[in-house]
Amino acid sequence: MQLRINSETYDVDIPSTELLLWTLRDELGLMGTKFGCGIGYCGACTVHVDGEATRACMTTVSNVEGKEIRTIEGLATIDENDEEILHPVQQAFIDEQVPQCSWCMSGQMMTAAAFLEQNPEPSEEEVIEAMAENYCRCGCYVRIKAAVVRAGKTLTEEVEHEQNS
Repeated sequence: MQLRINSETYDVDIPSTELLLWTLRDELGLMGTKFGCGIGYCGACTVHVDGEATRACMTTVSNVEGKEIRTIEGLATIDENDEEILHPVQQAFIDEQVPQCSWCMSGQMMTAAAFLEQNPEPSEEEVIEAMAENYCRCGCYVRIKAAVVRAGKTLTEEVEHEQNS
């Protein structure tokens, strides 16, 4: 089976019923996607499948074959100087000093990035609603909300800059 992850194609010899979470972590060594609850409740395992936030702990590889998967490792980009450029969500989470234990952070960031792709200028209420099903054991919700709002502003500024260039 072939999986397309972070713009790379991987050949994996696994049962089609294997969960995407374990394929990413155990088979491919992409450790950024975390195991939290195992029942799709907490959001720590969130990845993008064709741009949609998806719980990797509940998704079999057969359900993602032929689709584009993006993990936290693929959220940043590489510029022409071969330097990593953090996604605005990643930078905002750093700037707002969101992480404490960091267990939920990759899932939080992946959920936020998918949300902001659809709604780059959200209200605080929309951010709260969009992030409501990602849980943080440390209770960093105020900083998470601030980071998502900040990232949305950065994305909006980037789009405006591109349009004016």
